[in-house]
Amino acid sequence: MNDQQQRVFALIAEQLAVPEADISEGSRLVDDLGADSLDLVELTMALEEAFGLELSDDQADQLVTVGDVLSFLASAETTASH
Repeated sequence: MNDQQQRVFALIAEQLAVPEADISEGSRLVDDLGADSLDLVELTMALEEAFGLELSDDQADQLVTVGDVLSFLASAETTASH
């Protein structure tokens, strides 16, 4: 697990009050980890703050799994470096 994955897993565990061991890239934020709409808004804000980026509502709506979050961050990082 790389540093970014560790940060994301820790952030999700904290925001959703779930054990980090229960989180995998395939975990669905709502169905598997029990997030509700408020949790998703708070998670989006925490991701924006932790990684120094902004997510539109449409982008946030696309984050269904933990893997989606990691892919979005990798894409945002690649875009920012170009």
